[in-house]
Amino acid sequence: MSLNPEIAAFLDLVEANQTGDSIALHRQTPEQARQAFEQSSARMRWQAPEVDCLDLNYPTRDGSSLPMRLYRPLGESQETLPVLVFLHGGGFVVGSLDSHDGVCREFCARTPCAVLAVEYRRAPEYKFPTAVDDAADALHWLAVNAEELALDTDRLAYGGDSVGATLATVLAIEAAADPSGLKPCLQLLCYPVTDASRRSESMELLSEGYLLESATLEWFYDHYARTPEDRDDWRFSPLLAPDLQGVAPAFIALAGFDPLIDEGRAYAQRLAAQGSVVECREYRGLVHDFLRMPMVTAEVEAVYRELAEVLQRALYPQPSAAATDRVRD
Repeated sequence: MSLNPEIAAFLDLVEANQTGDSIALHRQTPEQARQAFEQSSARMRWQAPEVDCLDLNYPTRDGSSLPMRLYRPLGESQETLPVLVFLHGGGFVVGSLDSHDGVCREFCARTPCAVLAVEYRRAPEYKFPTAVDDAADALHWLAVNAEELALDTDRLAYGGDSVGATLATVLAIEAAADPSGLKPCLQLLCYPVTDASRRSESMELLSEGYLLESATLEWFYDHYARTPEDRDDWRFSPLLAPDLQGVAPAFIALAGFDPLIDEGRAYAQRLAAQGSVVECREYRGLVHDFLRMPMVTAEVEAVYRELAEVLQRALYPQPSAAATDRVRD
């Protein structure tokens, strides 16, 4: 397995410029890291598709109001659409609606579907399980307001990248246990954190030099956790969930040079063992955060095409031959 040559050149450039916003996040304060992440996001911004955007807010259980952003394909403002609820990555410390704006636009235009991007409160100001609770509150808001916004929650997917995928995973597990809640038809999980309770082999082998470093992950987890024991909570480490039966089908997209790859594989295996339909796709030459790298390598274009096709199949299901025959009869 070899690293994508354009990614390799990009990593060399990052390594040669370890100053300013290129300093490793774990060597900065959380506020410095947030500024650096947004600055690097601006430099990596690509010409994502034009779509309609609507800024919204949702209430949380403790009385706060948090932003969310609704994306719809151009010209489809009145049509009822399936929806992808998307949660951004950033280690629970950095990242925002803006840093992942292009990602949401790609999914919206390519599928096509509505995308509801959800902001959640970040650590260390807001510790575990605040992000989990915020994401759940956003779903409650969606259930109440979907009809008014012309969103079809019978055709619903949960997705995210990195710890955003972790949150999407938790929401899907909770949905399987809640007969009255929303029921996603797909989890779209891109390089998720699934087990912060231990260090996998890939965490050791790929600990440095591939953009996301093991030391940065530890820095994220230390800021997010109230105590070390929080890492053993399944809402922090979904691989440790006691029961995964009935969880929605999943497409899990992993990067070959990501320290998180082993726990992504392990989660896919556990879901499959408990009866969920799972497809685990490894993009062998890529690194963590590849969804935000269309400016780095053209390979990401092919990834988006594949992920959009996955969403299409889930959100626009074709009637089975048997069902079609019954209708004809």
